[in-house]
Amino acid sequence: MAEASPPLCLVVLVVCLLGFSGAVDMNGELEITWGGDRAKFLDGGNELTLSLDKGSGSGFWSRNQYVFAKIDMQIKLVPGNSAGTVTAYYLRSKESKWDEIDFEFLGNLSCEPYIVHTNIFVQGKGDREQQFYLWFDPTADFHTYSFLWNPKNIILYVDGTPIREFKNMESKGIPFPKRQALRLQSSLWNGDSWATRGGRVKIDWSQAPFTAAYTNFNADQACIWSSSTSSSCGASSKDDSWLSQQLDSAAYQKLEWVQKNYMIYNYCTDYKRFPQGLAPECVTQRVEFENK
Repeated sequence: MAEASPPLCLVVLVVCLLGFSGAVDMNGELEITWGGDRAKFLDGGNELTLSLDKGSGSGFWSRNQYVFAKIDMQIKLVPGNSAGTVTAYYLRSKESKWDEIDFEFLGNLSCEPYIVHTNIFVQGKGDREQQFYLWFDPTADFHTYSFLWNPKNIILYVDGTPIREFKNMESKGIPFPKRQALRLQSSLWNGDSWATRGGRVKIDWSQAPFTAAYTNFNADQACIWSSSTSSSCGASSKDDSWLSQQLDSAAYQKLEWVQKNYMIYNYCTDYKRFPQGLAPECVTQRVEFENK
């Protein structure tokens, strides 16, 4: 377990954001699904906000569903005393035995670091949690959170830095999500029954409404499943190198830096939770990582 980061109020922050070619009208790409006027498009569709108050939270999803995709979104998380709030940002299929790839941002008391909770579900089975502190204040400005999902691996990035990798190891009998279309979804909701110190810290509703903001959505995809169930396959951009992208040695060094300094939970080391034995991918990936 990494040491806790210093209070973010005492840290001088330098924000480096990934560049984008221009603003995107997200209204054509994303659809508000619940929460009424707690969810809003702003600035001609260039920004979307979700809010949570004592009555309800809110959420949206992508109009398209994808089979393999590289997705970027800039998010500014709930500021101040956000303890008990959860900003979920994830890919999920609609089937009962679903596939899912998760970022969940767990709010915290003022000046304490956010926790990024990640998980991967295949055919309805998860229990693959890894958690991290962020090395910056995610509420002060927008930062880029990315999914890379291709036939070789799943990689989660924060501002272009990989924080998690899940390889396709089907040849070793380990399931990998590739047979179901996934839809990007996000929601802001009340998770104070579990999200902060096991539910010991509750939401301070005097601080409501709590608001997270989104901008610069971009999706490159191999196949799109539309609402009419028809599909369109083929890379969406001239550069389709992401379809075979894997971490190189420099990227592995960044991944190791994050996991050494900011990882606070890893299912692959939790022998108490899994006394019957760790998941098979834990052993396989550890051996491969150590051999690099």
